[in-house]
Amino acid sequence: MPTTSSAKKRHRQSLERRAKNRATKSALKTQIKKVREAAKAGDAAKADAEFRLVSKKLDRAGTKRVIHPNVASRTKSRLSHLLKISKQPAAAKA
Repeated sequence: MPTTSSAKKRHRQSLERRAKNRATKSALKTQIKKVREAAKAGDAAKADAEFRLVSKKLDRAGTKRVIHPNVASRTKSRLSHLLKISKQPAAAKA
């Protein structure tokens, strides 16, 4: 346990930051899952709406360094590719 007052403060700050980061990551995972499920179900309108939301959240998390910016960019790229594929007719997918 921290002894000095400055160490105690740093410990408090790290606990608060950890809680906030965990909540942000959890929200991101949930939103990504919603996009994937909507794309799998073939609901293009819902998938687009969810993608816009997750794109904003990913950018924000990358900017705040909750996740690495390249991870945010890669995830957005993969999701947009998934949406593009899901919008194609079934014959073109094969």
